[in-house]
Order: sequence, then structure tokens, then C-alpha cells
Amino acid sequence: MAHLNRIVVDSLQEEDSLVRKIFKSHRKEHVTFSEKLADKVALFGGSWKAIILFTTLIVTWILINNSMSNEAFDPYPFILLNLILSCLAVFQAPIILMSQNRGAEKERKRSEHEYLINLKAELQTRELNSKIDLIITEQMSGLLSIQKTQLESLNHLKEKLKKLDNFLNKKAK
Repeated sequence: MAHLNRIVVDSLQEEDSLVRKIFKSHRKEHVTFSEKLADKVALFGGSWKAIILFTTLIVTWILINNSMSNEAFDPYPFILLNLILSCLAVFQAPIILMSQNRGAEKERKRSEHEYLINLKAELQTRELNSKIDLIITEQMSGLLSIQKTQLESLNHLKEKLKKLDNFLNKKAK
């Protein structure tokens, strides 16, 4: 966590876009052939195309072997078919798990990146709030100073009006 916080602090000090940095590092990520293959196998193995294909192959296998009766290459109970499907499952399961592990790692990195961006946004928001508070404080101080000057001017005018009123009252008598 400290490492992530350090990244955000560095980004704030450099006044650099964290999103741009993350995007650049994400583009540099190298995917090996085996990882690509695992992703493709998992993508195909978890699709309706695969289900329909395997169902068609199994039904065709069973129909062919049942129709051949004595000359069937895999008579009922279809031991060869069971062996092939078991071998397929033995290889397909770990490949799908590898792909899921890669997906989990990608998701972990994505969450980490979102955390970084959210943390930086929060810190920038706090900084902006502090600046706005400072501006408001300075404006209030300036307004109070102006108000004080205006009150002094009003009091001065009030005194002059009193003197003028007294002068006019004396003249009128």
C-alpha cells in the first residue's frame, strides 16, 4: 500500500497525469504465447460453439458406433469416447485455470490502478478545497476591511451632517 501511495505522491509532485502513466505501463505488458493460447482455449471452451461442437461430435460418435454393431471401433459403453473426453478434461481444466488466474491478475492490477486514480483525485479535491477556503478567507478579510472603511466613512458623514444640522438650526433661530 505504501508503494501505491508513493506513486500518487510522485504524480502529484510532478503534476503529471497518473492515467497516462498507467496506460503507458499497461501497453508495455508482454503476453506470452502460452498465455494467449490459454486465453483462446478458455474463450472457446466456455462458449456455446464448444458445447454445440462437442455435443454434435459425441452424438455422431454414438450413432456411428451403434449403427456399425459388430464392426464398431468403440462399441457400447464407449470406453474410447470416455477416454478421449477424460483426456480433454485433463488438459482443458488447467488451461482454463491459467486463463482465470491471468484474468484475476489483470483485475487486481485494474483495481490497483483505480485505487491510485481515486486516491489522487481525492488528494487533488482536498487541495482544491483548501485553496477555495483560503480564497474565501482572503475575500472575507477584504470585505470586512472594506466594510470597516465604509462604516468609518458613514460615521464621518454622520458627524458632518450633525454639525451642518446644528449650524442650520442656529442660523434659523
